[in-house]
Amino acid sequence: MSQVKDNCVSSATTSSSSPLSPLIEDTQNNPESLIFYHNHFHASSKPTHVQPSSRNANINELNVLRHINMEKRGSSEILGVEHNSKNASTDSLNSDRKSSSLDSKIGIESNLSGGDSGPPLLNGERRQGVAREVTYLCPYSGPARGVLNVTNYKLYFRSTDRETPYIVEVPLGVVSRIEKVGGATSRGENSYGIEVFCKDMRNLRFAHKQENHSRRDVFEKLQQYSFPLSHKLPLFAFEYSEQFSENGWTVYEPIAELKRMGVNNDMWKITKINDTYSICDSYPAIWAVPTAATDDDLQSSAAFRSRGRLPVLSWIHPESQATITRCAQPLVGVGGKRSREDERYVQLIMDANAQSHKLFIMDARPMANAIANKAKGGGYENEDAYQNAELVFLDVHNIHVMRESMRKLTELCFPTIDETRWLSGIESTMWLKHIKCILAGAVKIVDKVENHKTSVLVHCSDGWDRTVQLTALAMLMLDPYYRTIKGFEVLIEKEWLSFGHKFQQRIGHGDEHHSDADRSPVFLQFIDCVWQINQQFPNAFQFNEHFLITIIDHLYSCRFGTFLFSSERERVQEQVKLRTVSLWSFINSQLSLYQNPLYWAGPNNQLVLIPVASMRYIKPWKGLYCRWNPSMRQQDPVYQRTRELLVLKEQLEKQAEECRREQTSRANRSMNSSAAPRIHSPVHS
Repeated sequence: MSQVKDNCVSSATTSSSSPLSPLIEDTQNNPESLIFYHNHFHASSKPTHVQPSSRNANINELNVLRHINMEKRGSSEILGVEHNSKNASTDSLNSDRKSSSLDSKIGIESNLSGGDSGPPLLNGERRQGVAREVTYLCPYSGPARGVLNVTNYKLYFRSTDRETPYIVEVPLGVVSRIEKVGGATSRGENSYGIEVFCKDMRNLRFAHKQENHSRRDVFEKLQQYSFPLSHKLPLFAFEYSEQFSENGWTVYEPIAELKRMGVNNDMWKITKINDTYSICDSYPAIWAVPTAATDDDLQSSAAFRSRGRLPVLSWIHPESQATITRCAQPLVGVGGKRSREDERYVQLIMDANAQSHKLFIMDARPMANAIANKAKGGGYENEDAYQNAELVFLDVHNIHVMRESMRKLTELCFPTIDETRWLSGIESTMWLKHIKCILAGAVKIVDKVENHKTSVLVHCSDGWDRTVQLTALAMLMLDPYYRTIKGFEVLIEKEWLSFGHKFQQRIGHGDEHHSDADRSPVFLQFIDCVWQINQQFPNAFQFNEHFLITIIDHLYSCRFGTFLFSSERERVQEQVKLRTVSLWSFINSQLSLYQNPLYWAGPNNQLVLIPVASMRYIKPWKGLYCRWNPSMRQQDPVYQRTRELLVLKEQLEKQAEECRREQTSRANRSMNSSAAPRIHSPVHS
């Protein structure tokens, strides 16, 4: 810090006549402004930044003054260092590194948390238990002794034996299982305690002194509030009551989104046949279906599809009218049953696209799996029965294969990473191969819709795991709207939440059955695929990596109601919108934290993205999977740099707009001066 101060003061003394001299004086008394001033001007004074004129330079200086005033009001908006926030202290917004919204914080002081004053609490959060003289066994920096608090939302450890306190903070929704370590006969140092296994790849171990008898109470409280549903307690989201400036529950409105895509039209209509969820209890109340389809057609098709999940519209091309529709597998069985009504209904979907007389049915599964499903009463479409339809298998494996791959990836990334076997270790997990297969499948869908102007019907077995990975990614590639922050929120609400991805079973919110066969990282894979596309097209997304990581963290945290339950029907029954806060309220109230400074939304921006789905381009997401390992972290405060770039981008955009206005004004003056001279008197002309 002293070096920063010296650099700043020295530059001030050489330009005392500058209009910013009072500012320099102020920064000497305000270190917070000093940091911003130093970072901003050292970035701006590089040779690549040329001031077009002294007038523009003064405009820039005034802009800097304005932003420093903003810095005084709330430094977290620019630097991301939290000082006086009451409720945001549980998030990574406190951390200079900001690689996670639920991170361990080292050396970040909060004026609300003292040694024994307990952890900072959210609205609705209450302290449930405390244990002193607990040792956190950090795999990277060694043991740290301190106080362990358990609330109805989080585990909070703060060291007392270090000059700079070490803080570990984990929302209990992230906890997968808790085990006791050691027993009454344990004699070794730190051999008696608790180990906490987390869904975000961490394992945390806390050693207790046997004579303090603190382990039992902490273990019971952790079990109780990590798995509230197993103990007949409410999830924390139903107790959390913070108010935000934005209401995230209004982000997605199904009819408005369908109208944005051009529905109703001649070929597609909006139907509310499922408004009581009687046709399909895992589908939303509002669908878009072919205009020619009757209610009887819809009911008959639903009867022939697994779980009643008949084909309905996901996306329609604004020009060709080619569509992406989604459904579940047909109930063909070993006997090869047929449904004339389902065949006719699929034909209506094909006929709704006048540009093509063919339909591609993309079955997400490997062919062997699809054949095996016939024995369970499922199966796939017979091309002889579905005229002009072509069946393509995309070879994406099931939830059990993905869960095992994730387990291997976790073992590889935490707690230690063997540098000599990193690449071979990544290959052995098969994780990147699975990511590649999902991306390749989505690219095939995009190719058929965009280049061949052909409609595509997508399904897997039940249509709520692999199907939504493929449809959502294809829509992201095809439609720039979904690459904005609010558009991406709409995409998740529409394709994942309203169409019944089983978040409750796949994540296990509040459930202690960690080995349940329904657990699987399906949504995590989707977000990983989005990150992979972002890496190939860094200018095409309005949001940054921090946005994606925040979504993943709160997928587990149970702080917000967004990802709770497994269908729209269940959320309506539980009154989630009335009783909980939306994650989008939290995010949309501080958009600058999640914006990508490289995003360009100009008229010629990339409309359709076709990423290269090759192992040469797919890479491990270290910012997510390896974030707990200090040796794998970025050393630069990247989010601080991002915030500075956003400020600079705003300045440059304003300068560009002023230049355009000035150019237009000059052009108008030029046209007026070249006009014919005005005749003063027609009588004397």
